[in-house]
Parts: sequence; C-alpha cells; structure tokens
Amino acid sequence: MAGILVMTTTPSCRDFLNVDRYFSNELKIDSIFAQKRYIEAYMWGTVALFPDEGNFYQGYTPGPLATDEALTLWNDYPGMQFALGEITPDNLSSLNTWGNLYKIIRKCNTLLARIDEAHDWTASERLRVLGYTRFYRAYAYYQLLMDFGPPILLGDEVLETNEAIEYYDRPRNTYDEAVEYICSELEEAALLMPLKVAVMDYGRPTRGAAYGLIARLRLMHASPLFNGGQAARTYFGTWTRKTDGVHYVSQTPDEKRWAIAAAAAKRVMDLTDAGTPLYRLYTVDADEDTPELPTGVTSDPAYYSDFPNGAAKIDPFRSYSEIFTGEAVAAINPEYVWARRSGAVGNSTGYVFPATAGGWNGLCIPQKIIDAYKMVDGGTIDNYSAGYPYSETGFSAGNALTNFSGYSFTPSGEVSNMYVNREARFYASIGFSECFWPCESTSAAGLYNLTVTYYYGAPNGKGGVMSILDYPLTGYVLKKYVHRVDARSGANSRIMDKSFAIIRYAEILLSYAEALNNLTGSHTVEIDGQSQTFARNEDEIKNAFNQVRYRAGLPGLSPAELADSKTVQANIETERMIELLHENRRYYDVRRWGIYEEVENTPAMGMNMDSGKDGFYQRVVPNTSRIGSRVVNKKLVFVPVPNVEIKRLPSFDQNPGW
Repeated sequence: MAGILVMTTTPSCRDFLNVDRYFSNELKIDSIFAQKRYIEAYMWGTVALFPDEGNFYQGYTPGPLATDEALTLWNDYPGMQFALGEITPDNLSSLNTWGNLYKIIRKCNTLLARIDEAHDWTASERLRVLGYTRFYRAYAYYQLLMDFGPPILLGDEVLETNEAIEYYDRPRNTYDEAVEYICSELEEAALLMPLKVAVMDYGRPTRGAAYGLIARLRLMHASPLFNGGQAARTYFGTWTRKTDGVHYVSQTPDEKRWAIAAAAAKRVMDLTDAGTPLYRLYTVDADEDTPELPTGVTSDPAYYSDFPNGAAKIDPFRSYSEIFTGEAVAAINPEYVWARRSGAVGNSTGYVFPATAGGWNGLCIPQKIIDAYKMVDGGTIDNYSAGYPYSETGFSAGNALTNFSGYSFTPSGEVSNMYVNREARFYASIGFSECFWPCESTSAAGLYNLTVTYYYGAPNGKGGVMSILDYPLTGYVLKKYVHRVDARSGANSRIMDKSFAIIRYAEILLSYAEALNNLTGSHTVEIDGQSQTFARNEDEIKNAFNQVRYRAGLPGLSPAELADSKTVQANIETERMIELLHENRRYYDVRRWGIYEEVENTPAMGMNMDSGKDGFYQRVVPNTSRIGSRVVNKKLVFVPVPNVEIKRLPSFDQNPGW
C-alpha cells in the first residue's frame, strides 16, 4: 500500500510516511503528542485528507458518469474514463485514492497508539477524540471497500518504515471480514460520539452518521452481489485468495443479513432527541403558491391525509428542491444524517449551466431517467390517467404552464407536452429544452430570465455552442443543485453555498423498506444489547417507503403492490434512482443488485440533437462514439487496485478481471 505497506527506499516514500512532515515542518512528532491541542489539530488535519464527497464528477470515485444516470462528451472525467475502459491498474487518474486512504488509516493508528502521552486531557475530551479517530479510520476502510473491494485490515498496527518486503506483505481480507470490522469500529465509535453537534461544528459526524454508515454497509452486505446466490457466483465464483483458496465474496446466501440491515436502518429511524425523532424528511408547509394535489387518486387510500401519513399540507417541490440548492439551512436540516459543506457541488453547477450564461452546458441526463419520473398523480408515461395525460406530440402554454411553488415555466413560447404534468422532483432536478433559468443574482442584460433551448443550431445546442463539446448530447441537464439566484456570469453573479448529503434520511427509509421486503422468514437479531425480530411486514414497508413518495406529492404503494415483493423491489429500485439522483448512490446500487450489466447494456438515448425544433422531440441514440464505446464488463464492479501495489505485495490478489 502506498504510504502503508511499502518499503521506503526513496525520499518521496519516506516523506509520505512521516507523520511529522504532514503536521508541521517545525513541530516534532513527540511534541505533537505531548499536548491535547496538538493531538486534536493532528486529528483534524488527518480528516482534511479525505476528499470532498460532493466531488463525484471529477474526483475520487467513478460516480454518476460511470453508470446510467449521466453522460458527457468531455474526456477528462474519471467516471467516463472508467465506463469507456480507459482506466487501468497502471493509470487510475484521480480514482487512485488507495494510497491516500491508507495514509489516513496510518495516521489514525498513530494517534490511537499515542493519545495517552498527553496528560492535559479531561476524560470527556479524550473519549471524544478517540471516537472521531475510530470513526474516520472506519470511514477510510469504508471508502476502500466501496470502490476497490476487500482491503487489507491493519487493526491498530502502526507499521514501521524501511522494513524488508516480507514485513509488509500480507493478503487481502474477505468482503465479509471487512464489513464486520468496519461496522464493529463504527459501533465502538458511535458510543463515544455526540448525538448532535452545534451549528458551528456542522459537518462533523455524529452518532447518527456512524449508525447511518452501518445501515448502508449492512444493506450492501445483504444484497445479491455480496450475499451468495446467482449474482455472487456470476461475478465472484472463481475469485479466491491465493494464500488459502478462500472466496473473497461469500458464495452461500444468508437471508438473515436482510434482517440485520433492517435493524440497522430502524435504529437510525428510532433515534430521538429530548423525546422527539432526531431525523425526519425535510418539508416546507404548503402556501398559496403550492398546487393542489391531483384529483381522482384511488390507488392509495391515505394519499389525501396530512404528511407524513399522506401528501397533504406540504409543498412537494420546495420540500425536495431546497435540500440541494442551498435554500434550506444545512446545519439544522433534519434530513441530513450526515452532510458537509461542499465547494465541489457549487462548482459542478458550471457543468450544467447554459454556455450562454457562463457554464459548460455538457453534463447531461439520459432519456431513461426522464422517462422514469412519474406523472403528477403517480401515473407513468406508459400508464397515465385521462386527467393528467402524457403526450410526445405538441406543445403547451397558458394554463397548462402555470407557475408554482417558486418554479417558473418559460414566460414566453411553448414547452413540449413531454414535460407537462410531471411530478415535482422532475421540475426540481431536470433542465430540458425551453426550460426557464432565472439566474436572479446577476443584473447583466441577457444573462438572467433565460429560456434555454438545445435544438440544433440554438445558442446552447449542438452546432450553436462555441466549443463543439459543450452541449448536452441527450437534450437534458441536471438542475437539482441550481438555486433560482445562481448565476455564473455578469455583474453581481453568485452561486449559493451548497452542502452535500453523505447520508440522507430518505435513503434510510428506502433501505429499511428494501431490507424488510427481501425477507421470506422471521429472523431475530441483536442490536445494542437487545433482541429484535424482523419479518416482511407490509405496514412497515408502506410507512417507510410511502413517506418518500408523499414528500414528492405522489401516492404511495397500493395494497396490491405491497402484496408482491417483486413489485415492491422494482418500485424501490426506481424510487432510489429518482430520489437519490446524482447523489453518488446509483453506481453502487446497480452493482449490489447484480443488474449492472443489464442496465448498462441498454443503449443510452436522448432527444434528437441534430434537428431543429420540429424534429428535436424524438428518442434517438446520440450521434457520438462516446455512447457506443462504453464498456460493459463484470470487472467494472470494482476499480482496480494500482498495479504498483500488486507488484510490491506477493500475497496480494488483484480484483477479478483486471
């Protein structure tokens, strides 16, 4: 491991390993651990080595561009490079985080080994630093596991430097061992971490953050790819450890893992503060600008009840949109199980902003995502009601385009009927041709109150932009993180501060519903010293899943849908795709479900960018080799471990297929 399991034969490697050089060129290592204030500074300096989690387009993880929720013509984005087969064990681009994560682990181990050298701690101060250190060490292993697969677990060992190769050589642990170790470390850390933090400490993890990561890992561990069965056999049936022949991923299904995942999610749901739930979905009360709920919904008897028992009395558009745009106060948002300020999220709005307004206009959404959004009454584009129809012909204006909840349709012109009568999350997330961009912070003429079109030859369309790569090759961009005031050019232009939700309560609810839905029997698990029994319970599934739907203004699952586990699973998969769009979850979801090849083998489609308005609104495969050249291969379930590490460690096995 660079920085951990490597002989230090050059000055650069020695610098990489020496913790005192990281902390200060003047303060010696023994001095660091002599006082609590230096130790705390050392710890937070170590934490600063983690990437900005919101930087999932050009940063540390394959992210949306490596799956079926995003495309671009740009060449220097690691997710696209990964999907195009350009990432190799010898060239990982910015995905090469392996060494940095082990650097973090080594620093955490150093701190844990030497924390008692300081004598000016109070008991509570020491325990707090211990909790954070164990949490972040586990978080580093979590990131290794998610992207690279099973890591080498070092425990509390602080490896010496300048040792012989035999000292560093050791095999990888199995996936099961890694999950159990990371979860056990997070459990221990949670006992020492605060239930919540002060506003000024926003971004620091809490007990809920630790429990939320456990819930996510337990769901991964229970899912088909990592829990025996056909998917595990197909992807990992021949992947065994060279030192003892043990499978890295279990080939024996264990249904109880779903019960453990349900228990982990339920624990987050049950956390309270002064007797009230600690987490809940963010909502904004309905007002005079909130549209009435659609009439005639009969599939869900509770739909017209007040939220959270139904969809009434809240504004679905603002309740969803404000989570991401910077409008909601992040430090007190009850939906954030763990979130941090993210400069990368604000910067990424430039990828979708119109080229004529200072953006690059080229990070686009495939038609598949557009088609998955429901109609406002819960219908689909293939099964819609007479009251809220879907049409791919003609245009709407006037009453059909009445503004709502602070969302403005184009003040002049027309909008395709494809984009009328859709659910609130569609308007909160998608920029389509004839979409309105307020850009309210700028006062420069021609740079605010924009109606943006992507037809061929239009200023923001193919053939119209100055750079031939800066157009949305499907005809759609992501507006999810764009606030009404956001503007990227002109006098007084600014971008609202953004946060990135590492874990949202909506994810916890959907994870709980999924875990329960996959149970066929009854299983008793122990959590926090108490035994709990879990089985497939339609009421519990409904209560968790339907909250997410209600917040979006949609009806929940009908009794008939709830009765069939396959139908529920299909709804959960679609709901996660829409609700968690571009939150860096889809990449992992399609893999853990064992459907990665299925979804990636479906050709990406979009609107006809080679046509003017008359021929634009028809589905086509974009006319670019960037689509046909995407690689679908089982080996892409993991990022390869850098070859330099493989060569240094004789007992280490590369990821399958690499």
